[in-house]
Amino acid sequence: MVHDGPEPKSQNNQHDILDVDVRLKSLGWNQYFIDQVVSTDLRETPPVRIMQVHRSNLHVVGVNVDIKIPSLYEVAVGDWLLLNQGDPRSSKILKRRSLLKRRAAGHDRKEQLIAANLDTAFIVSSCNSDFNLARLERYIAMINEAEITPVIILTKFDLNSDLTNFSQLASKISERVAVINVDARSSSAKEQLAPWCELGQTVAFLGSSGVGKSTLTNTLAGNPLINTQAVREADDKGRHTTTSRQLHIIPQGCAVIDTPGMRELQLTDAATGIKETFADLHELEQSCRFNDCSHDHEPGCAIQANITIGLIDVIRVNRWLKLVSEDQENTKVLAKRFSKENATKDKIGSGQKHKQK
Repeated sequence: MVHDGPEPKSQNNQHDILDVDVRLKSLGWNQYFIDQVVSTDLRETPPVRIMQVHRSNLHVVGVNVDIKIPSLYEVAVGDWLLLNQGDPRSSKILKRRSLLKRRAAGHDRKEQLIAANLDTAFIVSSCNSDFNLARLERYIAMINEAEITPVIILTKFDLNSDLTNFSQLASKISERVAVINVDARSSSAKEQLAPWCELGQTVAFLGSSGVGKSTLTNTLAGNPLINTQAVREADDKGRHTTTSRQLHIIPQGCAVIDTPGMRELQLTDAATGIKETFADLHELEQSCRFNDCSHDHEPGCAIQANITIGLIDVIRVNRWLKLVSEDQENTKVLAKRFSKENATKDKIGSGQKHKQK
């Protein structure tokens, strides 16, 4: 009888390489990032992905790597790093494929990074008092700006008999955005989301608290990764189950970022995303007599003319104008802030160099 001996070393190496490739792909690694590390020794600085951002550290995961490292400046969940194992603070942040960001809530106008390197963003809304067209438009504008695919998910339709109305209202926002109705607790939801959740893809669930984001993450995983809570019956308001953004890896599937509910979503640097979300209004305003038309009282305003004859909805126009104004103001204020911060950094840096001399 002939006994099979150990596989040749070259075959073992090939298996190891394939295994590494599959595990990296499950984290969302793709050609976009491979092209950035062509001349890099990945054994010395292995690629890792940020799973969670804490105040003082980052949780990163790679092939045979699952550790916490000191925090780095301006990073987000979903970012890829080339991990400097000897000095993690010197780890290199790879160029992002996409980035979701907003103006942070509160009076202190700062930019807040939400998530990086997404392929699809699921905007989750319940078919109850949580449903809000203006908020959905804001999400879609932010997602369009980041060149991410937006998908609207309607949940809890079993609590409302008027599902058709919710679906129709959501579908009118943009013909480019898919709208799907799901039972977040049912395995059928996994089948419905499958086209966007293939191996190597990265998706995120966005929306208010209690709409089913964590439940959907658990459904995709096939097991309870995240604890969930019911909404308050009195006002349909959700309770915060997820308190920080976290990336989860779904076995044989995609990478999923579950996010806390956002009470406030103010846009910044989203001019292109707003134009894409309101593409019909943007195209129509090109016919206004004046280039700087405010669409209020100027003669020759194509927007007002179409409102008058009933071709467009004045309420939707007002939501559009509000978003444009808000984005312009936030973008201007944050640009001044960044300029001031950079000037301060340069001053500190030059002062340190002067001391060294």
